[in-house]
Amino acid sequence: MLCDLSQFNFGEILMTQVIHSIEYCLGCISNTASYLRLWALSLAHAQLSDVLWAMLMRVGLRVDTTYGVLLLLPVIALFAVLTIFILLIMEGLSAFLHAIRLHWVEFQNKFYVGAGTKFVPFSFSLLSSKFNNDDSVA
Repeated sequence: MLCDLSQFNFGEILMTQVIHSIEYCLGCISNTASYLRLWALSLAHAQLSDVLWAMLMRVGLRVDTTYGVLLLLPVIALFAVLTIFILLIMEGLSAFLHAIRLHWVEFQNKFYVGAGTKFVPFSFSLLSSKFNNDDSVA
């Protein structure tokens, strides 16, 4: 099979490849930044848990008297409520939303390329008419 060199345009192919290379590099940087964002969320989660422990439980556990035992019960309840609300619900929802965004934006672009082919959903009626047309031609 011979290649028609009159249709070959090196400048157009070079520009297309340069554009694709730049898009690929920007995509790699964007993906890395998104994964680093998730890592930063996990570090913030660890820091928040340390702050809750230092501000509530450590203070409540330092009191040695009978009054300290009575003080410890509401402190434990407050610690449990704040842990569940801040750490589990808010931080979990934030990490979940970032992970969903990461899957949708960064992971999806590895597989979908809008190349201009119109999507036609599967249909048995269209399939049978296509086979019928092919049989009549042959």
